[in-house]
Amino acid sequence: MKIRYRSAAPRRQSKALRLLAVAGGGLVAAVGLELFLMPHKLLPGGITGLSALISHITEMRLGLFLFLFNLPFILISRRQISLRFALYTMLGLIGLTAGSLALHHFPAAVSEPLPAAIAGGLCLGFGLGISVRFGGLTAGSEQQSVRLLNGGPPKSAEMPIMLFNVAILLYGGSLFGWDQAMYSIIAYLLAFEALRFSLRDLSLTQAVWITSSKPEEIRRKLQQSLDREVKLVQSSGPDGQPGTVFCLASRLEEEELASIVHGCDKDSTIVINAARNNRIRALFHNKPPG
Repeated sequence: MKIRYRSAAPRRQSKALRLLAVAGGGLVAAVGLELFLMPHKLLPGGITGLSALISHITEMRLGLFLFLFNLPFILISRRQISLRFALYTMLGLIGLTAGSLALHHFPAAVSEPLPAAIAGGLCLGFGLGISVRFGGLTAGSEQQSVRLLNGGPPKSAEMPIMLFNVAILLYGGSLFGWDQAMYSIIAYLLAFEALRFSLRDLSLTQAVWITSSKPEEIRRKLQQSLDREVKLVQSSGPDGQPGTVFCLASRLEEEELASIVHGCDKDSTIVINAARNNRIRALFHNKPPG
């Protein structure tokens, strides 16, 4: 299988660099939690905030709850992602957990809650962003990350997520004080924006053209796995002429897409180009077959 880029191709990182980045991102996030947020009882929201809240209540290690609460997401998403991606995901989670356990007994890096909220939120967001960027996720699936990059969670999940975070902040405020709740909100917003900034160019939509002798099979599997329209541009000919399939994908989805195509046809060719909105509308003016 050949993959060609008509626009500037993203640089392929070596496997060693990718492993170090995934694990290092988890360690940076752990620094934000253990040296800035946890000593001041600041809760960043989400699964990480829930882990921090239960850690404070039970006086048990934060790393234990980070691992236990994030592991189900990896197991659930295993059906949607390749084994290689699942292993990178697990490595990111191990880096976050190990860093949290190793830094647990270190003193707070700053004594005031406001700079702690700022530094902790930025470390947490950039750390998770580095881990996601190089293939390791510490909560949720790759598809959820793509939705985050494209503007946030799906509409049906916005209200439950908001209520979940509000409940964590309210309960934390009732336990640790409302000043801590205010600083927790600052940390949460900074972590969210730092994560989005780290992944900003991965959300760029790319046009993907696939030439293969099995275009219909590739179209069906991509449409099922990526949960979007995949257009059969040209069917394969009766004398074995290859057909063409077109779809849209972000850079974060490249590896999954290539894995699906390779599983259907090892001799296929993938051409990736930067997509333009007017071209996208023209291509998808008519619905794909099936």
